[in-house]
Amino acid sequence: MSGKNVTEVVLADAKGIAKAAAILESGGLVAVPTETVYGLAARADSTDAVAKIYAAKGRPSFNPLIVHVRDEQQAAQYAQWSTPAEIAVMTVWPGPLTVVVPLRPDANLAPAVTAGVDTIAVRCPSHPVMRQLLDIVDFPLAAPSANRSGFISPTTAEHVLASLDGRIDLVLDGGPTKAGVESSIVAIRENGQWEELRPGPIDLDALHRHYFDEGLSKPAGTDGKGATIEAPGQLASHYAPGKPVRLNAEKVAPDEFLIGFGPIVSVDCMLSSSGNLQEAASNLYDCLHQGAASDKPSIAIAPIPDDGIGRAINDRLRRAAAPTD
Repeated sequence: MSGKNVTEVVLADAKGIAKAAAILESGGLVAVPTETVYGLAARADSTDAVAKIYAAKGRPSFNPLIVHVRDEQQAAQYAQWSTPAEIAVMTVWPGPLTVVVPLRPDANLAPAVTAGVDTIAVRCPSHPVMRQLLDIVDFPLAAPSANRSGFISPTTAEHVLASLDGRIDLVLDGGPTKAGVESSIVAIRENGQWEELRPGPIDLDALHRHYFDEGLSKPAGTDGKGATIEAPGQLASHYAPGKPVRLNAEKVAPDEFLIGFGPIVSVDCMLSSSGNLQEAASNLYDCLHQGAASDKPSIAIAPIPDDGIGRAINDRLRRAAAPTD
């Protein structure tokens, strides 16, 4: 990175991680790579630090944050952990699964973390940088995606700077993230029932079948209109590139930036020429960032199969294409 950025960018090596830990200890904001997207981290037990997240992102106060922890034992300090929650994370943590469970009355977290609801979203990430950071701090990290609220999520340090340069203290540059879309989110209800709140890299229906021999009993989630927001990614309009987005495009107009999938000859950005959905997920936000930066006034996106992680891709694209008013 050049010295032109207001926000400092450092490599995510031992020295950089130690610097990030010191900034977080003092209540600052650090963008950190995870296996999904870059997160904007602050100590979750500090009211002032969490308020800085909302201010930097321009995030609505009713939209809760995910608390990142090093393991189940730390999660149980803040959440009313249960056997159903243990089952949900058993084969997935560390990994891209967020669990929404009842908040402990003695959690001692900043109230804004849960945005006034009586549940908490917790995740144990697998990315080595985030894990090293969690290992050397003695507090949990609240970490939504490191971008301005409602806009395209970041999968590189450059994406972070595109909307947050000068608004945060540091970016730990760990290179491009792998999964490309944010974590799957499942709510574990008091009766043990699972409810999908956001599709992601983990196939929640398959995970539920693994343990219970049946699919999710309540897989619908919310459309973000009038329902209680318990976790990120539930707003109807989100991940927006700032220009019109047309989905399932079979043909493209001259003034459209075409994001392709599969055997399409001429595209502006390709998700996966071989039709690999995991590759498409990894490239999704980079293609949207390129489309946003292009001189073409609108974006067209080829059809994406609604299978596996394709469900998560299409979820993000529908929200990116939704009206913002």
